[in-house]
Parts: sequence; structure tokens; C-alpha cells
Amino acid sequence: MDARFLGIAELTDAPPVAVVVDVMRAFTVAAWAFAQGAERIVLAESLDQALALKARHPHWMALKDGPPAPGFDAVNSPGLLRSIDLTGRTVVQKTTAGTVGALAVKEASLVLCAGFVVAEATARLLRTRECDRVTFVVTGEEGRAEEDLACAQYIAGRATEAETEAAAFLHRAAVSRAAAELTEGVRQGVHPDDVALCLEVDRFPFAMVAALEDSLMTLRPHPVPVPA
Repeated sequence: MDARFLGIAELTDAPPVAVVVDVMRAFTVAAWAFAQGAERIVLAESLDQALALKARHPHWMALKDGPPAPGFDAVNSPGLLRSIDLTGRTVVQKTTAGTVGALAVKEASLVLCAGFVVAEATARLLRTRECDRVTFVVTGEEGRAEEDLACAQYIAGRATEAETEAAAFLHRAAVSRAAAELTEGVRQGVHPDDVALCLEVDRFPFAMVAALEDSLMTLRPHPVPVPA
């Protein structure tokens, strides 16, 4: 597999296959939302769009980065989200990195959103689809976020060599700037368990596929069977 690892600003055209990685915390949160029963996640282009969608669909749930804010139901924290029943609901998500990265590649033929919690399912889907060229979008810190790059490289390794071990990649993520900021309270809207939850490998058995639905970039869980 020909794997490229690019920041959002380095994307010059729509790749055939894109894996958008945001470990801390957008796509860990997305995976938890599906685990809590969400039907789909709409990736909003702006806070204003998220609020407008919420206004048109009051039963939808809107979440964002940072502290709680009027009009939003939750913040971008897996530790806080894991106790909310989302059965059958649509979630609108707007974050500073993950959702921006997914929207940047919305014209790709296949868009997967990922973190460590869905790493193996994501790698398995890449293998199943026989994806020869894959662009991994490293969303954090203008493409330099160590936790996102480590996760992207781990998924790429698992997609080509199933014996790739997670430990070294998890260590890189655990000592990353994002992990430190979450632990030290630099970022707002944080639960004490957030970093640990973001570093759980293969917590969930599904990949997450994003595609345009009625002009909205929409994320859905995609179960990936384990080979017999």
C-alpha cells in the first residue's frame, strides 16, 4: 500500500481514499457516540451551521470543542459522552481539527475517520477494499500532531502487515502535546478519563465511513467482520 501522511493544508486534490485521523478527541468521541446508539453524525463546517442544523432539527444533538456553550448539548469529550443515551439520534459535531479534515477530503471516493479505538477495523476495511493508495490526513497541529501521526502509521502498518504491534505507537500518543494539554487542563471541556479513552486500541468493532448525504458530510459506523 502506498501511504501518504499529510496535514490538512497539504491536501491539493481529492485523494482516492482518505483516512482522516483525530485521536484527541473528535473521532474517539464519534466512535463513542455510535457505541451509545447514535445513528449518524453530521460533520458541520462551522459553529453557526451546527447551531442552524440544531435549530431546524431540535431532536438532533449538537456538540463542539471547548467549554459548554448555549445551543450545544455536549462537548467533545469521550469521558463525558459515554454516559449519554444516543439511541437512534443524529449528532452534529464541529471540532477544530477532525471535522475540518474530513470536510477537506469530502470529494474522495472513500473517506474513513479514525482513532485508535477503531484502528483495526479501519485497517481491515482498507485490506478488504484492496486500497493501493491511501492518504492519511493528520489533522492536529497543522499536520504535526504526534498522536494523530502515530495512529495513522499504526493503521497503515496493520493494513499491510497484520503483526504490527500497537505499544510503540500508543506511547508516542501518550506523551504527545495533546495528551499533556488534556491532562493538565489546558484544554476546556475535558473529563479526567479522556486521554485513557483515546488510547484504547480497538475498543469498537466498526470503522467509520463519511460520505455526502443531501449535501451534508455524514459519518456512519461500518461493521467490518473478522475473517474466519
